Amino acid sequence: MKAFVTGATGFVGSHVARLLAAQGAELRLLLRKTSPTDLIEGIKADRVFGDLTDPGSLKQGMAGCDAVFHVAADYRLWIPNPDSMYRVNVEGTRAIIRAAQETGVRRVVYTSSVATMGFTDDGTPCDEASPVDEAAMIGHYKRSKFFAEQVALEAGKAGAPVVVVNPTAPIGEQDIKPTPTGRIILDFLKRKFPAYVDTGLNVVDVREVARGHLLAFERAIPGERYILGGEDLTLKQLLDKLAAISGVPAPTKKVPHGVALGFAYLDEFFTGRVMKRAPRATVDAVRMGKKKMFASSAKAERDLGWRVVPIDAALRRACDWFISHGYVKGVKELAAVSS
Repeated sequence: MKAFVTGATGFVGSHVARLLAAQGAELRLLLRKTSPTDLIEGIKADRVFGDLTDPGSLKQGMAGCDAVFHVAADYRLWIPNPDSMYRVNVEGTRAIIRAAQETGVRRVVYTSSVATMGFTDDGTPCDEASPVDEAAMIGHYKRSKFFAEQVALEAGKAGAPVVVVNPTAPIGEQDIKPTPTGRIILDFLKRKFPAYVDTGLNVVDVREVARGHLLAFERAIPGERYILGGEDLTLKQLLDKLAAISGVPAPTKKVPHGVALGFAYLDEFFTGRVMKRAPRATVDAVRMGKKKMFASSAKAERDLGWRVVPIDAALRRACDWFISHGYVKGVKELAAVSS
């Protein structure tokens, strides 16, 4: 296979690229000239410099390829100017599909998000058929991914070779930025988690997510989407697992959503607007947390051969990686506990 991968310098994309390389694929990776390349060191691949707003670089990278894995996205829950997010996530996806059609690519695997699903009020796991609309998309990240997914699904239904995967919250090593889920782990290790709210999410091993991308290339139906998920956990259950791995005590105090929302408004104002830095807590994240983001991967299990695996090993690898790469200072003893 000859594959073109976007987002390979990021968390999920680096795992997809590394798995493809391990299986003997001939790789081309789309990079911006300013992209950090730590996560792709050692991967045998051609590097194509450009970005999702440059159609020429996309066509150059895809020429002669069998597959495109479009993993790149602007993944932030707080952004001072959202226009760039829509250009990357929505128009970038449209440009990828157009370039793939023009260059004769056999299949495009588009990485969406479980955030585009219709979550239930009672915590029942959602699936690909759960009712959802734009009004349920809280915040610019969810909204931009929802619009981008619609572009991909409509193209697939119209005959383009486009399939969609919807990972839940990925966990594991190489979460370089980190993602919002990685931030939970990191803040916990830094003992910045004095309390928790009554929320929940589905967490998945990032290595399994990479494997799911390859399964989608081989078996998915164009115009369809597939949840790639793992374990449904409340936030308290997730923190308890981290406590068992790291030795850091889990919080015992539960905070009402209203209190968390008030803190998020203050944090966005002072940290975001006054100090011009990304806030620790965002209003969108707290609002999303009112619903437990539980999800079923039954469709992917049935149609792709996806498997749901326990999350403990991925949590352990995430803790080790954050500690060994200096994200957590002065906690060498955790490395021994978590290894």
